[in-house]
Amino acid sequence: MVLPSPYDRVLRALGAAHEGSVGVLLADGSEPGPVYFDVGSGPSKPSSTEWHAYDGRRARPRAALLRGSCTCGWRGAAEYPLDWNALLADRPLYEADVDLSGPVADYEAHLAVIRDAAVPLPEELTALITELVRALDDLADREPLTALKALADLRYVIAQTGQDAVYELSARDVPLKKIATALGTSETAARSYLNRYLNS
Repeated sequence: MVLPSPYDRVLRALGAAHEGSVGVLLADGSEPGPVYFDVGSGPSKPSSTEWHAYDGRRARPRAALLRGSCTCGWRGAAEYPLDWNALLADRPLYEADVDLSGPVADYEAHLAVIRDAAVPLPEELTALITELVRALDDLADREPLTALKALADLRYVIAQTGQDAVYELSARDVPLKKIATALGTSETAARSYLNRYLNS
């Protein structure tokens, strides 16, 4: 499932706490674990949690319902039944023409809630960052050594400013949960992000 671009990059940098997928429920309402594939003897068995792996073939669990899912633990409330009367039980599920638009839309709505809760950047700062990116991209093409020097200076500024911001949050006793929400990530990823500035 593809997330919209610059936000996707931010999420990856913060630990990919909100990567989406199409989730599966079995007929008894349980969420299955990974499906393991028997490829003969060997030290490890390949596995998958992709929705189409739960096709009931070769003793694998068979999906009854699909729903939106996220690595943060969120699960969509809406459930979308798989019509096995219309599906070929002896064929891989990924070959079937299954409509995934419902689970995908539910996940995108979840992601919109995460975005809306995150701290927005002031317009003037967004404009400055956009202009800086444009200038650095241009330098990388025309004068790559100058671009690298600018990036080295920028890394120092980022490290120093990040450290100052983390110390200020600590002085204000801001809860980690609030920081994670503001950054649009999980508490674990937020803690790791803050620690990178403290250890830089």
